[in-house]
Amino acid sequence: MKLETIVVHAGGEPDPATGAIAPPIHLSTTFEHGPQGELPHGFLYIREGNPTQRRLEEALAAVEGGEAALVFSSGVAAGTACLQALPAGAHVIFHHDLYYAFRQIAREFLPRWGIAASTVDLADLDALRAALRPASEVSAQVVWGETPTNPLLGIVDIAAVAAVAHDAGATFVLDGTFATPALQRPLEIGVDVVLHSTTKYLGGHSDVQGGALVLKRREPLYARLAHIREYLGAVASPFNSWLVLRGLRSLACRMERHSATALALARALAEHPAIVSVQYPGLPSHPGHEIARRQMRAFGGMLSLRVAGGRGGAVAVASRLELIANATSLGGSESLIEHRASSEGPASTAPEDLLRLSVGLEHPDDLIADLLQALG
Repeated sequence: MKLETIVVHAGGEPDPATGAIAPPIHLSTTFEHGPQGELPHGFLYIREGNPTQRRLEEALAAVEGGEAALVFSSGVAAGTACLQALPAGAHVIFHHDLYYAFRQIAREFLPRWGIAASTVDLADLDALRAALRPASEVSAQVVWGETPTNPLLGIVDIAAVAAVAHDAGATFVLDGTFATPALQRPLEIGVDVVLHSTTKYLGGHSDVQGGALVLKRREPLYARLAHIREYLGAVASPFNSWLVLRGLRSLACRMERHSATALALARALAEHPAIVSVQYPGLPSHPGHEIARRQMRAFGGMLSLRVAGGRGGAVAVASRLELIANATSLGGSESLIEHRASSEGPASTAPEDLLRLSVGLEHPDDLIADLLQALG
């Protein structure tokens, strides 16, 4: 069955009680059980699980092609649970271009948990091999990447990194938020765990917060991750689960439109004199273009602009936009832009001249016109 069909129908079975086609929302925090804790309906308490959350998890597993999925209150909560599932003495190798919250977690929290962290450029396979530690020295080892990356839009060769990681006995975790399963199939080419901020494209409407982990194999991680979510409390609410499930229905067609419009903008801006560079993997000039072309169906709705004049030039352009809003986050129907270094704060590694653009579903001509007038 094709992905476009799977996203429409996964988790969308008619409600057995009423026949409703739209999935119901079960808002109850508690469920009837027997006098000795028997679970005739399969549920006990909302923190342990609920029917709406289960529907979403079954849908995400089907859409991503994994054996199991777990949803969380945010993407950061999902990623943190993955790190908390590691034993003391573990070693995590992070890609050098990493979502800033996970950089902060690596710096501030992993040492408290007895977990070592290294940073390498995963495009350099020799550097990755050198960073991996012998199995006798660590209790567990994880390679953690993103592709495309946030905010530099770098590309990681998924299959190549997976081969190196697995040769060393390491687990490969990939943040697939920018590409989504509509454009990239990480579990099919070597990834063990895919992380998503469902707040972004999977929700798709800038009105829900959530996260997810999709596992290629249910064991050995599922039980540990579910235990962490239950007892540390980063659970997804039923309503947010329902909103993400609703967003999945239109994911495939939305990603086609996001990608087509982003490519049109990248081409239109690439030669503008006020632009130092357009960082978008759909451009042949992008250093990761050939790898992206091989592992992606299309190139996504995110691009970054390096603007002439450094920080001042970038902020000035952002301030002159009329249609595109200055706002954090991405993946909604409206286009958003932000000066990423300002949003991330003093510890940011984003270049001072960089504007990150989430391309929405507006007509490309209108977006191009707004950017051109702002560039002057």
